[in-house]
Amino acid sequence: MPPESPAMPGSGDVPTLLVHDSQGRQILCFLEQLIPLDGHDYGLLTPVDTPVSLVRLPRTEDEEPEEILDWNERSPILEVAEAVLEEHNLTLVRSAATLTVTGDFEEPGFDDEEDEDDEEADEEAIDEDEINEDDEGGDLFESLLDRPFFVGEEQYDLFVPLDPFFVVARVKGSQATLVEGEEFERIQPRIEAELDERDPES
Repeated sequence: MPPESPAMPGSGDVPTLLVHDSQGRQILCFLEQLIPLDGHDYGLLTPVDTPVSLVRLPRTEDEEPEEILDWNERSPILEVAEAVLEEHNLTLVRSAATLTVTGDFEEPGFDDEEDEDDEEADEEAIDEDEINEDDEGGDLFESLLDRPFFVGEEQYDLFVPLDPFFVVARVKGSQATLVEGEEFERIQPRIEAELDERDPES
């Protein structure tokens, strides 16, 4: 159960906070845990909207999939992704910490019925198992789209993490600032240790 905090009102019993990053982007999150460290309150939060990863798919078996992290340098790709999502009444948002998708959908893939063209596209698409599974064969991500999309000769897809996606922020009153860079590297193991102490079975 989340601790009491001066968070903004949210839906249900879980409070929400609007988290800002150093580039002025923001993301609305549910506050899951509040952890005091070094005189600061650090919040462990999960996005209200669906987090997604933009991935360039390999063109050959020798290549590895590449997650696109620097969105500012890849605006043309995001513009195509936005257009693809708009066809399904979904919106891609360049949020703090991660890309997110807003709109009404039940699960990745949109659950559309496949026609013959879809089947042909599936046969031609590169196998994405190495993206979706970890070393032990467990699913980590699932494709959001019914098929990948092309920008030039490169093929891209959007993936939804199946495990909860957590955001770490410094919380002060009703303000929350994304923890980034060296501060995140320093704080992350201490937060994990604190969570393990609170819930040893997690």
